[in-house]
Order: sequence, then C-alpha cells, then structure tokens
Amino acid sequence: MHSMLIGFHEASHGLLRKSRLLNEVDGIIIGIFSLMSLSLYRAAHQLHHAYLASERDEELWPFVHPAMPRGVRVLAALLELSMGLLFTPFLFVRTFLRPGSPIRNKELRRRIWTEFAVTSLIWTAILTAVSVYDAWKYFLWLHLIPAWLAANMQSFRKYVEHVGLTGSTVNSSTRSIVAEGWVATFINFTLLHEPYHGVHHWRSGLPHLELPEHAAALEPSVEKERPPFRTFGAAVRDLFINLADPRVGAQWLGVTRATRQEQAKRGLN
Repeated sequence: MHSMLIGFHEASHGLLRKSRLLNEVDGIIIGIFSLMSLSLYRAAHQLHHAYLASERDEELWPFVHPAMPRGVRVLAALLELSMGLLFTPFLFVRTFLRPGSPIRNKELRRRIWTEFAVTSLIWTAILTAVSVYDAWKYFLWLHLIPAWLAANMQSFRKYVEHVGLTGSTVNSSTRSIVAEGWVATFINFTLLHEPYHGVHHWRSGLPHLELPEHAAALEPSVEKERPPFRTFGAAVRDLFINLADPRVGAQWLGVTRATRQEQAKRGLN
C-alpha cells in the first residue's frame, strides 16, 4: 500500500505510465482508495515544488510559518505521523477550501469536486456491502490497518525528506540519501528512488529510474549545504533531533528564500 502511495505521487507528475490516459486512470483509482483527489494532490504538490519550504508551500503547513506556535506544530506532527490516513486528506482539503486558496481555476475546482463525489459514492457502496455482509473483521485486517500503516509510512518519509531543515536552497531544505550496497539499492527501488529527493526537486520530470544518475547535483555547491546522507539511519536520526521543534524553511532564520527560477539564474540548478 505504501508503494501505491508513492505511485500516486508519480502519477501526479505524469510519470507512472507512458500513456497519459492510463496514468490518470491509475492515479484516480489509487486516490479513491486513499481518500484523495488526484487533481487536488497534483495542484497542491505543484505548489510544493514551486515554493519549496517557503510560506507558500501548502504541503508543509504548518511548519513553514514562523508565527505558528510550537505546540500547534508539534501536535500537527504527532497527528500526521500517527493518523496520516486522515491528516493527509485534511491537509489538502484545507488547501482547497480555505479562504484565499491558491487553487482558483474554476475548471480544476470542478474536476476536484467531481473526483471527491465519485470517491464518496464508491466508499458508500463499499461500506454498505461490508455492513450487509457483516465483513467488518475482514475490512479491518485486510484494508483499514494496512492503509493506516501505509499512510503513516508515507508521512514519515515526507518528514525525513524535509522537516527540520531551514536552508534557502533545494539541497539545504531537502534530505537526500545516497546509500551504497545491494540492500540500499533494493530499498531505493521499492521507494521509486525518492531518497534522491533533491534531484527530484531540481528535475521533477525525470523518471525515477534516472534519478540516481544525477546524484552529483546533491553535493554542496553553496555555503550551509550539507552532502547527502550516506545511510538511511543517519537521515532518520537527523529528523528525530529536530522533531521537538518541527520547522521548515529559511524564513525561520529571517532569510528570504529565492524561487527556483532565481536560483537557476544564479547557476545553482
């Protein structure tokens, strides 16, 4: 199920299938069983890429807002890491429904409402069938518990990638892992090479199999950037050190973050 969620991410970038139609179909189906609209996820995730670790990064709310009390941020982290199955849909629905939502295109909003309506109908049918046939035990053990675990794994992976980093560049606001050995190679493959996360943020249109080929881009190129982590454990430890006060973004240090376009002009891409 966790692999399916990573596949959902790939579908949002149009990279899950070579056929655009099949990519959308697969993405919508995974979204239905994840309580998420593909179109909404794609729109919010594009903001994450365009405004990485800034206050406009909706995917990393509330950690990107220096005015947000520490208690609220810690509570959000606890909920997302333990109840990701519900918190993640809440996070994206908040982006969609809040006043001043950055998702303003009327056609896109209609499509998002349509996807949520289809999701509601399908889940109504599923839960009705489960109730009629008294199959709650099977639903609990074969879907709900695995889905709960997968969603928490997805949240944990997201936190390893970003939470606790206050850099102003892609590499300094992203934890990337370049580990060696057959075990690391296997784990990277099961994660569709998301541990090469800085590469993904620089070149989001690359198929996941090509991400390791650009690992050199993860080496420090400006002050305050760190080299990629060489083990998964080292990246996890670095996250845990920062979980007591979860923050993301250079704005916490009073630094104005440059956009990706501005960074590219400076030769950082």
